[in-house]
Amino acid sequence: MSRLHCILIHGAWHGAQCWSALEPLLTAKGLIVHRLDLPGAGKNAQTPDSFQQRPLDAQAFASEPSPNANITQAERTGAVINLIRTLREVGDRVMLVGHSLGGLTLSAVAEQLEQPVDSLVYLAAFMLPPNMPAIAMIQHERMAGEEVAPLFLADPAVVGALRLDPASADLVYRAKLRSAFYGDLDDADADEQLSHLHCDEPASVVMEPSPISVGGFGRQPRHYIRCTEDRAIPIAGQDFMIDAVDDALGGKTQVMTLNCSHSPFLSQPEALANALAQIALTLS
Repeated sequence: MSRLHCILIHGAWHGAQCWSALEPLLTAKGLIVHRLDLPGAGKNAQTPDSFQQRPLDAQAFASEPSPNANITQAERTGAVINLIRTLREVGDRVMLVGHSLGGLTLSAVAEQLEQPVDSLVYLAAFMLPPNMPAIAMIQHERMAGEEVAPLFLADPAVVGALRLDPASADLVYRAKLRSAFYGDLDDADADEQLSHLHCDEPASVVMEPSPISVGGFGRQPRHYIRCTEDRAIPIAGQDFMIDAVDDALGGKTQVMTLNCSHSPFLSQPEALANALAQIALTLS
């Protein structure tokens, strides 16, 4: 009998570490879990020299080109496709789970695969309709009130990255980071998570139009897990993307809802594990 592999794809500024509380819960439910650092993220991330200098020189940080600027969506897509092909060599099944900006990789992988995966799961993620780049969604009226873009500390056109300072000593700025990403964690736990973030997310990935089509992406069952208290991708933005993809491609995105902020793998890992296990049951 084939096994079900769950590939977890992190969001912007994060890495594979963010899934550490969720992984054992999924493993206990019989899923084989894979979490990887995408190119330019986690252990693969590079930081500008100015980030290492404290106290921070704000002017230097706002102008130094990013060493992550040359990372492309194609590299990230290829890394996940290579993993899927390895798993498929033994005939196993695959469920892809993408969080936040990781949804861009989820969509690109789904579009390019010769053989569809068994399920796509978007977790408060960018599931963009055809030809829409993430930057257009970030600036969309349905994203009003999102708390991430106001925290950028450099012009992406200048440095080649969406640049944050997760190591900031500015208490007001840190509070805003915690609110945006970890609104339902206590301050100590949120600060621990901030310590794992990298500062530069390559800007080029948010400029690429969504490649999805009926014949590629549309072949795979898709699910969306909404997060009602999300301040990074507000619920109105999540709902807009679900409706826009369904309208453009036909079919129906299966929707589940968690009453949580942007990162339920940290604040509600048991509830998220139950939701993913419920999706997995539909694939058996």
